[in-house]
Amino acid sequence: MTNETWGQVREELIKRVGKNNYVTWIEPLKLSTLKNGVARFEVPTIFFGDWVQRNYADHIRSQLASAGELVDRVEFAVGEPAKPRAVAAAKSAAKPVARPRVSEDELPGAPLDARFTFDSFVVGKPNELAHAAARRVAEGGPVTFNPLFLYGGVGLGKTHLMHAIAHELQARRPDLRVLYLSAEQFMYRFVQALRERQVMDFKELFRSVDVLMVDDVQFIAGKDSTQEEFFHTFNALVDQNKQIVISADRAPGEIKDLEERIKSRLQCGLVVDLHPTDYELRLGILQQKVDHYRSQYRGLVLADGVLEFLAHRITTNVRVLEGALTRLFAFASLVGREITLDLAQDCLADILRSSDRKLSIEEIQRKVAEHYNIRLSDMIGPKRLRNIARPRQVAMYLSKQLTPRSLPEIGRRFGGRDHTTIMHGVRKIEELMTIDSQLSDDLQLLRRLLQG
Repeated sequence: MTNETWGQVREELIKRVGKNNYVTWIEPLKLSTLKNGVARFEVPTIFFGDWVQRNYADHIRSQLASAGELVDRVEFAVGEPAKPRAVAAAKSAAKPVARPRVSEDELPGAPLDARFTFDSFVVGKPNELAHAAARRVAEGGPVTFNPLFLYGGVGLGKTHLMHAIAHELQARRPDLRVLYLSAEQFMYRFVQALRERQVMDFKELFRSVDVLMVDDVQFIAGKDSTQEEFFHTFNALVDQNKQIVISADRAPGEIKDLEERIKSRLQCGLVVDLHPTDYELRLGILQQKVDHYRSQYRGLVLADGVLEFLAHRITTNVRVLEGALTRLFAFASLVGREITLDLAQDCLADILRSSDRKLSIEEIQRKVAEHYNIRLSDMIGPKRLRNIARPRQVAMYLSKQLTPRSLPEIGRRFGGRDHTTIMHGVRKIEELMTIDSQLSDDLQLLRRLLQG
């Protein structure tokens, strides 16, 4: 392949991925060889190559094919050491006080997904508080809560909201320097700075942003040096009244191996839980997705009741739900058939089977016993001590809520207790959860662990 052909491919890639992503991730690529259907590129670091492989390899392969190059695989290998663009820019100044601002193109952030905007986010009871808080941050006004900490299970919208905040801020306040990246990427950047002895440049870069957004912060738990640097970066930005947005798969206090001082810092702002989706929210998401697909799959007929069926049956997470609908539309288009309930059941049989996984009472008992640090034998035994009786009632309540078992059946699994005992335990938890916030938090966490 000639350099002229690669130049044409690069021009097409700018249109595909956007200028910012192109400058950050495509421009540094150096074509090494193209033979036997394999295109090899030199990259500055292993992390850089991994990121491009995950996010842009398909784009590159597609554009090479469009240019007439037969490419089956795209590979990336580390070439000659190269200093990060952002660091090089920072080093260009003679005096620290005179260092120029790093441009938006040079911020070492992750690419934003154009689909993840506030307009495409479906709001319902489980996520309305998180959505409202994200909207407030996206206004770009004075910092009202710092950090905003979003947490919840897989596919509930944390990353969508973070991308939406970044998109909105770029539109409303182009003067602000907004940096979005994953905790994993933060760590790799820090390790790279240590290796190349550019820690001061790293510090200056990350502490000079106006809004820092870090996704999946649980990733740095147990990584001492990264936690140390994250803590100091966090403090420096808070002291400058700069906005921080963090996401994780659980609440700060529940992240194992995260330093207590970081947990404390993360809890000092607004901590918001994105609850598992309910039926109404799932149906709303499907309806919005269908509106989007109607222009793509013209002429396809969607029978009544299909969306309601999917919203009832696929309750795991939004990604699975959206993936199921995507598959269904694509399949119906290929075979030229109307999207009916029968077609949905045939096409999505594997997804529907996995969504039908039934929780057992034993599984609930085991998870509750682990959470409250009591023995499983005490859970079903006769002891009535408060520290055992309350977890037992929690397990009874969850067994009633999350399984189709009758009260007598549940009683038998709790050491042969009478169904009236189970009923009393369930009612007790229902009363307490309205006045005991800790118990309410425990129940939400246990639900996520059992249904995740």
